[in-house]
Amino acid sequence: MNSSPKVSAEASAAATDIDALLAVLRPKLHRYCARMTGSVIDGEDVLQDALIKAVEAFAAASPISNPEGWLFKIAHNTALDFLRRRSRQASMQSAEEVEMIAEQLDDVTRRQIAATSLRTFMRLPVGRRSSVILSDVLGCSLQEVCEIMNLSLPAAKAALHRGRSQLREIADEPEDAPLPKLSDADRDRLGAYIAHFNARDFDAIRAMIADDVKLELVNKSRMNGKTEVSRYFGNYSGAGDWHLVSGLVEGRPAILVFEPSQANARPKYFMLLGWCADKVATIRDFRYAPYVIEGADYRFVPAEAIRSKSR
Repeated sequence: MNSSPKVSAEASAAATDIDALLAVLRPKLHRYCARMTGSVIDGEDVLQDALIKAVEAFAAASPISNPEGWLFKIAHNTALDFLRRRSRQASMQSAEEVEMIAEQLDDVTRRQIAATSLRTFMRLPVGRRSSVILSDVLGCSLQEVCEIMNLSLPAAKAALHRGRSQLREIADEPEDAPLPKLSDADRDRLGAYIAHFNARDFDAIRAMIADDVKLELVNKSRMNGKTEVSRYFGNYSGAGDWHLVSGLVEGRPAILVFEPSQANARPKYFMLLGWCADKVATIRDFRYAPYVIEGADYRFVPAEAIRSKSR
């Protein structure tokens, strides 16, 4: 695609190796899926479904002349399936094809659109959202937008024009939504888990997890049960590149992970915990999928606000 000639070249070179192809394009595919679903977390779920479909279809589809476009089309259709399931109705833009010139944007405007929050993108109808993301965030040409979305050129131009116009209108609205907060229960549970983790007291952590705990190391592996998951904590005990802080990601209680030597930097990745009867039932760790936090709506919870059960 136009904005990433290096990636496209690597993708072309990897076209005969599905694993290499997915490794090259996964972060870029996630940017698209996250903006389509309005969530970096849901976007990763959609991406995983899309990659399964791609692996299953790869042998029959080979040779693939445009591997990047082929994968984006699968991701696009998978995202639409997700949105239809979530809304229980097809919400694609009208098939009306109005001949319209898609205006050329300057670099400043393109950067502003690329930085638009995920929640703002979700206010666009699906067709407009997809066309703006493909064109202005990922740098696709109009021809590529047409191929991925199965649209005619007039329809793609119309969707892009309307999407850009709607984003401009949204940008002028005041932002007065209240900030999400951690509940007392989440603050206590996360505080205890983080305090033990940062102290490298993994025996205390193991006492907090359920016997049938499930772990997903996103983009790497899955583990089930306390015995298997204990190895995961062992790996962290041997690493020194992390410091955990409580916070919120897209309004969900989360653990933000930082480089210890870079206190003022952005978090490198995050973790999500699921609870059952005050035991950790699920762990989702994005250590091997750092691209997921790009563009995420996250915020910190001050350390002094955490009333840890360990105190």
